[in-house]
Amino acid sequence: MTKTQRAILVLGTAVLCWQLCSGCRRDDGRTLNVVGSTSIQPFAELLGQAYGKKHPDHMVDVQGGGSTAGVQAVANGLAHIGMCSRSLKDEERDQFTPIIVARDGLAIIVNPSNPVSGLSREQLRDLFSGSIKNWKEVGGRDGPVRPITREEGSGTRESFVSLVMGKTRISRAALTQESNGAVKELVRGDPAAIGYMSLGLVGGEIKALLVDGEKPDAANVLTGGYKLVRPFLFVTKGAPTPEARQFITYVLSAEGQKALESEGLIRAQ
Repeated sequence: MTKTQRAILVLGTAVLCWQLCSGCRRDDGRTLNVVGSTSIQPFAELLGQAYGKKHPDHMVDVQGGGSTAGVQAVANGLAHIGMCSRSLKDEERDQFTPIIVARDGLAIIVNPSNPVSGLSREQLRDLFSGSIKNWKEVGGRDGPVRPITREEGSGTRESFVSLVMGKTRISRAALTQESNGAVKELVRGDPAAIGYMSLGLVGGEIKALLVDGEKPDAANVLTGGYKLVRPFLFVTKGAPTPEARQFITYVLSAEGQKALESEGLIRAQ
């Protein structure tokens, strides 16, 4: 099975699961369905809970599945809002309305025991492509490098490819995981591992590396020093529905943006 076929299978499974779950819930017109990026998911859940307290007659139901699955869910009428942690592709821009709700740094993470503190983007390309196979080649201990990547269709992966890999392919030997949390857990337990994930979700159990000498933190993303930055998008098909517009307005409000900032993200504007 090719990578494209696997991606289609994963996407089809995600959409099917969403259809089944939707069929199990009572559709009373007051539930706002938000589907997509697992990077945005925990932040959308937080905002959905806060929004629900202000609007007790409306429920925000947030599901993961990946950025591409979120866009497809909106296209198929299975979600009011898609969550996408990458820029829209050329073929998507004419079909969907993107709303930037925040910006996020893309953190390069290693086990805390790894002595390496920073890498260049060129070194990252070589590590993830398999050209560099031993940590001692980049100032680390003598030992194998185990790159951890995300699945096809992941907005995080597509952002990483765009920002770091360019036309260089990620090694087929890289371990593939389907969420930020899964990548984090593998890196936390493996001194040889290196991965990438949302900066807002890193926490203190793993180490985020400097990239091209720049520290990966919100302040450095805001000033433009740290370059591995991607948009967090809410995506709708055409104009948002009134219910979706009301939630998006809350997310973009001072209260919503402050909540995202407190979780390590950068304001939309």
